[in-house]
This record gives sequence, C-alpha cells and structure tokens, in this order.
Amino acid sequence: MGWRVGRQIGILALTLLAPLLGTDARADEPCLKMVFGRYCLGGDVNAILQTAPPPLIRQNQGDSLALVYPDGANRLYVLAFTNRIYKVVRAYDTATQLRFDDLYNSLREKYGPGEDRSRFPDYASTPTARLASIRRGEGRAIHHWTASPSWFIELSWTREMGISLAYIATDLNARRAAQVEGGL
Repeated sequence: MGWRVGRQIGILALTLLAPLLGTDARADEPCLKMVFGRYCLGGDVNAILQTAPPPLIRQNQGDSLALVYPDGANRLYVLAFTNRIYKVVRAYDTATQLRFDDLYNSLREKYGPGEDRSRFPDYASTPTARLASIRRGEGRAIHHWTASPSWFIELSWTREMGISLAYIATDLNARRAAQVEGGL
C-alpha cells in the first residue's frame, strides 16, 4: 500500500514540476531545444505569453504569431505557427565583421564547419566588397548548421536584419512555409 501512495505522489510531483523545468509533460509538445535559456523551440507559445513580460510588438497573421522582445541592446523575435514556436531569432544591434566572426567561430567550435549559403553578386569577391554588397542589400552572408534532425541554426548578415542568429524547428518551419506558399 505504501509504494502506491509514494508512486502517486511522485507522479503528481512530476506533473506539477514539468512546466517549471522547461519540459513538457505531454508527448505532443516537445521541447526540441531550449534557446537563449528561455524559449522552448517546438513548445507552446502561450507558455511565454503567460510567464514573460509582454512583448514590445505582437503581430498575428492567420496561424502565425510574431513576438518581439528587448534583449539588452538587441532584439529577440519569437515566431510561432499554430501556437508552436518554430523560430527564435536574436538580432544584434551592432553589425560588425568582428561580431559576425565571433559568433561564427563560437558556432563552428560547437557544431562544426556548417554550410556556407551566402549569396553575393559576382563583383563581390573580397571581404570589403561583400560587406558593401550586404549594406546595399545586394548580398547576404548566411551560414547554416544542421545541429539535429529536428532543428537547425542560421547565422546571417543582411541589410534588413543586420547580424542575426536563428534557431529553427525543421518540421514546423516546413509546415508553415507550405501553408504560406499554398495560400499565395
């Protein structure tokens, strides 16, 4: 009899503690990766809305939701599709070659060389010319790491976002892209 009571208490404790530990007790709501120590990639976006301070910007469009939070001098973008977080992006306020190189080297140390998916005009064959093409909006520096079958990382430098680091849930991102393309 005593082991049953102990087991029931244990199950109750796990059920109550799961949200506090950043894990989800329901199998259909996995946390693929805890991003920047507070955002559960693949998790329920409503958990953020209930626990975090209100976002600076909240924008809904169909099944998609975009939340923008301050992050010191930077900004954090939390993007959700059907209430699941499919992308978390940190956009850095300062866009310099040093910042980009530091982030790239840190990611390379942790995840390996990744894949260079940069796109530059033919004339941009030197670092200075590539930087100028980014500033004009003609080029993009993009490095991609497939860290897991369920999520990937992109470090990019574009005119629109500056330097940004994105963690993206593979399946959710593909489902959202398919809906957006199908809706056009």
